[in-house]
Amino acid sequence: MKMLTEMFSIAPANKDHHPALRCAVGVFVPLFTLVLLGRLDLAIFASFGAFTGIYGRGEPHGTRFALQLRAGLLMLLVIFLAALAARAGGGWGLDEAGTTWLLVLATTLVAGGCSVAISWFRLRPAGSLFHIFAFAAIASIPNQPPLWEGMLVAALTTAFSLLIGFSSRILPSHRTAWARPRPIRRTPDESRAALLEGLGYLVAAGLAGALATWAGSRLGFGHNYWAMVAAVVPLVGHTTRHRVRRGVQRIIGTVLGLGVMAGILLLGLQPWQTVLVMALCQFGAEMFIIRQYLLAQIFVTPLALVSTLLVVPASPAVLLRDRIIETVIGAAVGIAVVLAPDAWRRFRGRTTAAPAKVPSPPQQPRR
Repeated sequence: MKMLTEMFSIAPANKDHHPALRCAVGVFVPLFTLVLLGRLDLAIFASFGAFTGIYGRGEPHGTRFALQLRAGLLMLLVIFLAALAARAGGGWGLDEAGTTWLLVLATTLVAGGCSVAISWFRLRPAGSLFHIFAFAAIASIPNQPPLWEGMLVAALTTAFSLLIGFSSRILPSHRTAWARPRPIRRTPDESRAALLEGLGYLVAAGLAGALATWAGSRLGFGHNYWAMVAAVVPLVGHTTRHRVRRGVQRIIGTVLGLGVMAGILLLGLQPWQTVLVMALCQFGAEMFIIRQYLLAQIFVTPLALVSTLLVVPASPAVLLRDRIIETVIGAAVGIAVVLAPDAWRRFRGRTTAAPAKVPSPPQQPRR
């Protein structure tokens, strides 16, 4: 009952509209510009470049700039590698199945590596969820635009997000001291924890990707990277109960978000209206992502699906179906990975607590 109460409770607000507005503007302006230029094929590069604005949301301006710069450079590296991975399958002469498994492997490595990098740089939000999403989504686009154009759009969007990050310094009432963050000093325990966390992301993303790919090839659904994204959601948190709750919230929030997405599809929006909806969803997601994860997913789900349709048109019904199936697979795998260490410790405790009885030697008869 306590877990259910926590699952549907909401934390008090803490000026969440400030970072939410920054993130919404960081998404809307670049995408709207691409709509005016008629280059929606580059929209996905702008969308992930705008993820730079998610980091350092509550920090002073100097610290926020440093954190967002690190996060932006890491995301640009992921986008660049994704664009190369998208061309690798054809260059190596792989068929469709071989290319799919190659991308699962590459995305798994990105999940583990970026998790360690995020922990190493002490960035928040923690984990490599955004990097998994960015890498797999870009790498799975069949018709890639020229590499330099995609990277230029991503870099310009990242720079724009950095500009928005300290734009409130124009107002004296919102200005904070411009101080460089302290150098990062890591203890051996922190380094070990970062590596173990990266291993958890590697295992969760790899298992979810393999299972989703195997099941999808037999049952006819796709977008296996959505399962990989959902699998790492339960890995964030300080307690097992909190992590399991995030996995369940991901599933419930996705179901509710699909209802919102269905309503959006019925409107038959124009591209510029779609971009506006994406900005509103980004605003709503950032408003509640810390306070109520389930509620945030109601905005995240249509945001992800609309951005997919904006770049790669597909059957809306297929997208809705794939989203819920992949989310359930991924969240279930993530919860299993979270519970596995505790289950193993309990199993080991039971085996060591009940040692086998050694029979006593027979007594010699008295003489």
